[in-house]
Amino acid sequence: MTDEVVQDGVGASDGLDRLWTPYRMAYIRGENKPSDDSAGECPFCRIGASDEDESVLVVHRGDAAYVVLNLYPYAPGHLMVCPYRHVADYTDLDDAEVRDVAELTRTAMRTLRAVSQAQGFNVGMNQGAAAGAGIAAHLHQHVVPRWVGDQNFMPIIGHTKTLPQLLTETRSLIAEAWGRAAG
Repeated sequence: MTDEVVQDGVGASDGLDRLWTPYRMAYIRGENKPSDDSAGECPFCRIGASDEDESVLVVHRGDAAYVVLNLYPYAPGHLMVCPYRHVADYTDLDDAEVRDVAELTRTAMRTLRAVSQAQGFNVGMNQGAAAGAGIAAHLHQHVVPRWVGDQNFMPIIGHTKTLPQLLTETRSLIAEAWGRAAG
């Protein structure tokens, strides 16, 4: 490396390590992100219609909604509760969907406590792109398990998130424990 290159900033170290996650490019580019009227393109509709729960990371199916592991988790065990019906706004859910989303959210929390000793949760949904919804066209509620000290130095200083388990292993663990936590 020449002094000239370093002076221009090309090739100069920024002091950060890199953890390459090329699978996230589909998310960053907005690939497969449906428009408001495109249920056929919607990943949540495809997941809901799939009969391959393990491969699409579904941990449980209810009557009007299902629970799926987030492919881009904020924390290990990050789940989403999604109605089968392609609907964007919470106020447009029918009574059965509201009940199922609520009950599945409650059971998701019980299950995550049982399998991972979660000490707390972030639960919620972003309604609309302006509110931060990554896929605004299909409502989904996040259930993110939390632990005291889980936001350690890694994301702040190391600019890295750690996930201690493969998503397929996490899905199996949660799916197997679901029935025990439902009561």
